[in-house]
Amino acid sequence: MAKPSYFYGIHAIDALLEHRPLEALSLFVQQGRESDSHVQAIMATAKDNGVSIQPTQKDKLTQLCGSPHHQGVVMQARPLAFADEGLLDEVMAQDNCLLLVLDQITDAHNFGACLRTAVAMGVDAVVCPKHHAASLTPTVAKVSVGAAEMMPIISVTNLARTLAQIKSAGVFVFGTALEAHAKPIHQADMTGKTALIMGSEGEGMRRLTLESCDELVYIPMLGNAQGNLQSLNVSVATGMALYEINRQRTLAAEQD
Repeated sequence: MAKPSYFYGIHAIDALLEHRPLEALSLFVQQGRESDSHVQAIMATAKDNGVSIQPTQKDKLTQLCGSPHHQGVVMQARPLAFADEGLLDEVMAQDNCLLLVLDQITDAHNFGACLRTAVAMGVDAVVCPKHHAASLTPTVAKVSVGAAEMMPIISVTNLARTLAQIKSAGVFVFGTALEAHAKPIHQADMTGKTALIMGSEGEGMRRLTLESCDELVYIPMLGNAQGNLQSLNVSVATGMALYEINRQRTLAAEQD
């Protein structure tokens, strides 16, 4: 059995208690923060689920979770697990499914921020490779403000093979890149079943991932005729691209 982890932050712990309360083991609460309404709500939910509550010094909380940004609450719980690859077929069966594919996003803060945006923009599942990618750590949970608990995050052994599976299911695969034949993202039709691939900040998508795309797009930017996607943080670029997809889909729904 995997070693328990120490999750931290109000939103991350609140989401953990909502979506997998049976995996919560102990709640540590900063002494003096018990009167905070958010902390009180977490304590009440923890108590309802039989989770032990321990008043703890602030410095001890920082030591437990390895971060001073715990907001007065730390929870010992079983690690968050990636969803099984078999779930992908179920997700792709949904009408106009939206997948976010993260190719080699290794920074936990960027990964968490992408997950937060994905939930906000209605992504049905996130797909990432098992190797050369961030894990579902407590830091990812904190940065995602609980979003990591709210949708399937599917880790796959072979991303190129998975992309072939996605395409065979009728999902159109868009990659973000600055290739000469890429088009501005607002000129692409993303109203149907869509998978959006975001590559790493340093190198972008790997060659096999790039070759798996049905179409390449980029985010045009004022003051730069080439639309330098790589000058944007990957989580920021992800948010902009997903917003454009939602804009198109909302407009299409209004016109039906």
